[in-house]
Amino acid sequence: MDDWNPRTKLVHAGTRRSQYNEVSEALFLTQGFVYDTAAQAEARFIETGPDEFIYARYGNPTVAMFEDRIAALEGAEAAFATASGMAAVNGALMALLKAGDHVVSSRALFGSCLYILEEILTRFGVEVTFVDGTDLAAWEAALRPETKAVFFETMSNPVLEVIDIRAVAELAHAVGATVVVDNVFATPVFSRALEQGADVVVYSATKHIDGQGRVLGGVVLGTEHYIRKVLEPYMKHTGGSMSPFTAWVLLKGLETLDLRARAQAATAARLAAALEGHEKLVRVIYPGLASHPQHAVAAAQMETGGTMLALEVSGGQEAAFRLLDALQIFTISNNLGDAKSIVTHPATTTHQRLSEAQRAALGITAGTVRLSIGLEDAGDLERDLSVALEAV
Repeated sequence: MDDWNPRTKLVHAGTRRSQYNEVSEALFLTQGFVYDTAAQAEARFIETGPDEFIYARYGNPTVAMFEDRIAALEGAEAAFATASGMAAVNGALMALLKAGDHVVSSRALFGSCLYILEEILTRFGVEVTFVDGTDLAAWEAALRPETKAVFFETMSNPVLEVIDIRAVAELAHAVGATVVVDNVFATPVFSRALEQGADVVVYSATKHIDGQGRVLGGVVLGTEHYIRKVLEPYMKHTGGSMSPFTAWVLLKGLETLDLRARAQAATAARLAAALEGHEKLVRVIYPGLASHPQHAVAAAQMETGGTMLALEVSGGQEAAFRLLDALQIFTISNNLGDAKSIVTHPATTTHQRLSEAQRAALGITAGTVRLSIGLEDAGDLERDLSVALEAV
């Protein structure tokens, strides 16, 4: 399997067939497992083998298939699937940290990630320092010998700042810190965060991995030691594990992930190029455009601009709302990475809990609009945006 290309791994890696030799992955909807003898039960509670299970909160054959498959794609030693993307972020950090530890994080984060860092971790005695994630000098100044971890979104939500994984990881490792990255916008198709220096990679599988708006899920990837000895005990005992049905849906999503992400990114690049310079827009934000501040970093890390783009509409919130309401194909929602194209107004939805000053520091204005590009015809999407902009 090590010689397989990513698209092949996405279809076949991690498959466990039952005695019936089914083609599609089996769905094991069970919360528990039985033992042939009392001694076998005792032995399994001491140490479980790779195909031995004791309780669905600890592991399940269908969930294990999903974990093994995405670990093979990511190039990780192990993975742990979670109930949601935020369960993955929370678990990855809480399992690693304790009172008195120090964390350095980029400030450009999804609202719920900010809540975990600002409210939850600090409540338990963890000190958190926020920096401009694109400023390497700021990272270097904030890191210190007691820094236990750094955290950042490799491409930020919603204004698509791209952080140099390799450079930040080198600075963090110099002080012995663990590098935890949220890689959702970059997707496991376009990013090789572990190869570039990250120690732990987190995904909201709700997004591109499912890709069709069906289930909530998340996954944390890293070394065998981190996943099994650090993260897994925390997740097993706090209950943030993934359901077997969700894992089965996500296995089906993985089969087409590469095809979908590449088609979505190609359309996103076309739309960004078509919209750049439009008289109704202050700016078009897309890492694949030469005008993007981190264009060179994105090209080196991902070889593409990704599936997301952001617009700043002239005229603020009123104009942005006119644009959203005039769109016919784009769906107004707060999800992303879906087969359906989605439009979001971050200031009033995903980032509404932040103060105006906090949003301004993140580059989110009243006119900022986030677009998640789906699988519709690129020409239809371009016309939809063009016509809707006339309503602004």
